[in-house]
Amino acid sequence: MIIRQLSVTSECAPFVKTGGLADVVGALAHVLKEHDVESRVLLPLYRQISHLSAGAKEVRDVGSKFGGPVRILSTQASGIDLLLIDAPHLYDRPGQIYLNEAGADWTDNHLRFGLLSWLGAEIGRLGVDGWRPDVIHAHDWQAGLTPVYARQNEDAAPPSILTIHNIAFQGNFPATTMGDLGLDPKGFTQDGFEYFGQISFLKGGLVQADQITTVSPTYARELLTPDFGMGLEGVLAARHTDFSGILNGIDTTVWDPATDPVLAQTYSSRTLAKKAVNKGALLDRFGLAPDPSAPLFSVISRLSEQKGLDLALLALPAILDQGARFVLLGSGAPELEGGFRDLAHRYPDHVGVEIGFDEKLAHQFQAGADATLVPSRFEPCGLTQLCAMRYGTLPIVSRTGGLADTVIDANAAALAAECATGFQFAPTSVDGLGEALDRAMEVFGDKKAWQRMQRNAMKHPVGWDHSAKRLVDIYKAVQRR
Repeated sequence: MIIRQLSVTSECAPFVKTGGLADVVGALAHVLKEHDVESRVLLPLYRQISHLSAGAKEVRDVGSKFGGPVRILSTQASGIDLLLIDAPHLYDRPGQIYLNEAGADWTDNHLRFGLLSWLGAEIGRLGVDGWRPDVIHAHDWQAGLTPVYARQNEDAAPPSILTIHNIAFQGNFPATTMGDLGLDPKGFTQDGFEYFGQISFLKGGLVQADQITTVSPTYARELLTPDFGMGLEGVLAARHTDFSGILNGIDTTVWDPATDPVLAQTYSSRTLAKKAVNKGALLDRFGLAPDPSAPLFSVISRLSEQKGLDLALLALPAILDQGARFVLLGSGAPELEGGFRDLAHRYPDHVGVEIGFDEKLAHQFQAGADATLVPSRFEPCGLTQLCAMRYGTLPIVSRTGGLADTVIDANAAALAAECATGFQFAPTSVDGLGEALDRAMEVFGDKKAWQRMQRNAMKHPVGWDHSAKRLVDIYKAVQRR
């Protein structure tokens, strides 16, 4: 039986992306087809993706809503069926999709993503162009009010699922915006979408969704504790029977070193020696001195304390003094950007830094580095370590969230059993990261052991096969309810 599913999301790869959310939604749109799920993605038509409207079909004129005219357009691109929200007054603007050109949140983000949520519920209730979903899958706070709006018309709404990709972002807005959002004031309670006197998009969704998921089993357990729940651990504890962690995956057709068109040299686990060509190309790009005996470490990340990059700044000099190389691709907190630029100035032959983000360069980093650092203080799932393993680049990760679920630590037992795929460390501290870097340096000196770990990592399942089946089981279960 075909299940019709609507994904409600603020971003989707390859069209618009600020982080892993986009990659997950884009990958799911493809993989769910293999499990008899007919998926459509509801996405705002931002200025950055305005080209997608060319040739698109108008399937509904919503009229004036949330301050201006709104239409829904239907199109297909990159093999994904899209429903685009054409609302120029909310989405046709410069800057990032969440931030203005000054780097601050758009002051009307409550309207921009309130409309996304409202339309998700409306399409669930009424359908569009002769198509109506059997289940609504909302992603993160930006779509968090979708289950709330659906419940306001409960007689006609299909069941809804809300996935938490990062609970640190909750979509909290003043209570005075309730009227603008068309929310029923009866829901502004502790048992509804009220949160310390504000409206919380995420809390509203957690209360009203039929099922809640998050992106790894360990993160699901962590979210039930005060250290990780960000104030919502009690809400999740109350919904624990409807809450589960389903591990994210990556699109293994996009992330494949054997076919990746942007690499200097493609390779596989059977032709691992060819990976060295990519390392040489990456060193050349940054003008770093080549040394086959020196490992090349990398970071591909948003630069923030959550990601533990302040710890990396303090831990890296010890291995750089031993001859290691290091390259970074990312942007974020100005103090961290400055810190890594200063590190490159102090070690001009050993450190290369690229502030910003480039998708092609990210692939080249994964292929060229020997190891990649993901020292996050918390990490719901993490995709960087999955991509790294796919490319035979060993991840060095803190023991938290999805990092703990996906990387097999190179401890003595795992090395003896020849099953290690990377390096875990705890606690998340400078000393903890430093110890993991020292272990990586030691194993790198044993070429046979390192190559065995690389092959283990490349064979490790990092795709969506198992998790997609679990997700489809949830779709079926909420339909039966």
